[in-house]
Amino acid sequence: MFSALGSALHARRRVGLLLAGLAAVLAALFGGTVDSKLTNGLSDYDDPGGANVAARRIIQQATGIDAQQGYAVLVRTDAPIDPDGPLPASVAAAVDLLKGRSEIKSVVDYASASNPALVSDDGRSTVVLGNVGPMTEKATVAAEKELQEAIEDDPVLRDNAWLGGATPGHVQVDEVSTKDLTRAETFALPFILILLFLVFRGVVAALVPLAGALVTLLITFAGLRVATLFMDVSSGSLNLAFALGLGLAVDFGLLMVSRYREELAAHGPGVEAVRRTMASAGRTVFFSALTVAAALAAITVFPQPYLRSMGLAGVITVIAAALFALLGLPALLAVLGTRVNALAPRRWQRNDATQAQAGLRWHRIAHGVMRRPVLVALGATGILLLVAAPVTGLKFTGADASMLPASTSAGHVSRALESDFSKPPAAPLQIVLDTPSADGRITAYARQVAAVEGVEAVADPVRLDDRHWQIDAVLGGAPLGTEAKDAAQRVQDLDAPVLARHTGTTADFLAQKASIGAHVPLAAGTLAVITLLLLFAFTGSVLLPLKALVMNILSTGAALGFLVWVFQHGNLGFAAQNGIEATSPVLVLALAFGLSTDYNVFLLGRIKEARQAGLDDRSAVAEGLARTGPVVTSAAALFCLALGALALSRLVLVQELGLGTAFAVLIDATVVRALLVPSLMALLGGANWWAPGPLRRLHTRLGLDRLETEPAAAMAPVPGEHPAEPLDRQPAARVT
Repeated sequence: MFSALGSALHARRRVGLLLAGLAAVLAALFGGTVDSKLTNGLSDYDDPGGANVAARRIIQQATGIDAQQGYAVLVRTDAPIDPDGPLPASVAAAVDLLKGRSEIKSVVDYASASNPALVSDDGRSTVVLGNVGPMTEKATVAAEKELQEAIEDDPVLRDNAWLGGATPGHVQVDEVSTKDLTRAETFALPFILILLFLVFRGVVAALVPLAGALVTLLITFAGLRVATLFMDVSSGSLNLAFALGLGLAVDFGLLMVSRYREELAAHGPGVEAVRRTMASAGRTVFFSALTVAAALAAITVFPQPYLRSMGLAGVITVIAAALFALLGLPALLAVLGTRVNALAPRRWQRNDATQAQAGLRWHRIAHGVMRRPVLVALGATGILLLVAAPVTGLKFTGADASMLPASTSAGHVSRALESDFSKPPAAPLQIVLDTPSADGRITAYARQVAAVEGVEAVADPVRLDDRHWQIDAVLGGAPLGTEAKDAAQRVQDLDAPVLARHTGTTADFLAQKASIGAHVPLAAGTLAVITLLLLFAFTGSVLLPLKALVMNILSTGAALGFLVWVFQHGNLGFAAQNGIEATSPVLVLALAFGLSTDYNVFLLGRIKEARQAGLDDRSAVAEGLARTGPVVTSAAALFCLALGALALSRLVLVQELGLGTAFAVLIDATVVRALLVPSLMALLGGANWWAPGPLRRLHTRLGLDRLETEPAAAMAPVPGEHPAEPLDRQPAARVT
């Protein structure tokens, strides 16, 4: 199939390039507006079927107030505030500003609520709260902008008031994310381009994968734009699409271009080089893309819109990268021919000795590992387990305005409330009881709640409608702190007299964590089954997929342990957090698992090719590692740059995603591919390729067990030597 596709693409190479260019232009025109269609709100982290969402809906229908939205205006006064005196001018101006907004349902200040907790410890600051009704995404953006302008235009408030709260926080998270993504692009691209030049030793060859990255991103944005017509797509998906699109396009491009240059050196320009490249590297890219897409598709089993958006964005990105690599790139290579090696300075050109030396180094590594496979396998496993050890202390936290930098108004307000107020105004735990009438049971239950450790105050029960009552409980500590979370859990564990639903910042986080935990087995099972099936189709072995699954678990566990060590424990210059944002481990593990399988496919493809060329098992492993070692190392370095650039973000959850996945790629390309894979391959020998008779016959019947071409040019027989000799006994093909 791939061989025939290569021949067809070569025959119609100019038409193929024209269609690829047209697709890129149309994608740019349609997908260019995708960022304005994305959503960003705390509801993106909710399970739509959760009891907390039902409770919030009941409150909203009864009161018109959206408990997830709201404003908090921090006001600094010239003189200490007198709780019994008139409102200072700046506080009165903030109250009037909020009351003049149509979306505001009620305004609360320290005087109207008789609540001294709304005044800071030094008496010089206070916070004015505004409860709002339901607002669309577009309305929240417009309202935040209008309020910021109103504060800036008011001489009383200009230097004395800062806008914070949930609604401005949502808007500013999106703004910071967009700015940081641009900064990540600006930072990463020059380094990626330089590294591509060093890897390919030529300007044209280096630009080919970069062109693929551009087309991939344009198609991805268009795909996301289509998705917004049918569902809410979170703004966080753009961060993932950029890093993954850039990384995968370079990955696939590196594999295809490297193999094409080998075939070009052996067969010259023409249909044969393209056909053989597609039959070998094209097949590998196809299966590699399927495994990465499967890992990211598993995320869509989670009901949270944010996670579903990220999974969908990942799948679209993988498809876009694979489409260019399998359709556009072969046509481009066919048009370029030997010009793929153009614009290569003489000092950059690789000579035969350098090429052979590079292969010899990887051969030595492989043979050194396989001489002591047990020792190396135990050592590599020990390293991975040691790195993964911090995961035993993993804690989770949620996303709120506190993750914003202090340079934003919402981030400034969040930090001021935490540092300057001994008892900052906290979102209460809201309990919605399903009962038509008030009786002694509700009052008794309210007393039970008040007696729970960590609950500081409980309001009197309030009737919402003819079927529901509400009880508000004030929890100690920050809403996402350990004290509040433990208290909220104890309240939820109480034996309520009627059906009780809980909402509020703390309860919403607990519901999110419980929902994610409940769906992990389904996601993990789906991912494992699909990965095993795809790797069986690629290799024809049952043991290799199982072994890959175990190695993936080790490498992803190490990535999660690294994440805890850096962000939860506060290392490498990052501030210690209360925990890891609850969605980050899901995303990091899915990405790490998919990319680990991706590199495994690269290596196994070359090993299988070497075996079918006549090499024994150990020689085939050494040959495969020698052939893919430089490619995988270069691909991993480029991917780490693309993903690691996200660590420059000012949002912790984006930093966690970027740095965690980059580390997973790094450890997989080094400890796993260079040490663990060859040692385990040596230990199992020919058993690596075992499969039960019925499965082996099925694999053969489907035509999945054979190469579509003769053995690769790099393993062609050398006159006077045994056919398919190892790399260190062959003359290296020039690729420049």
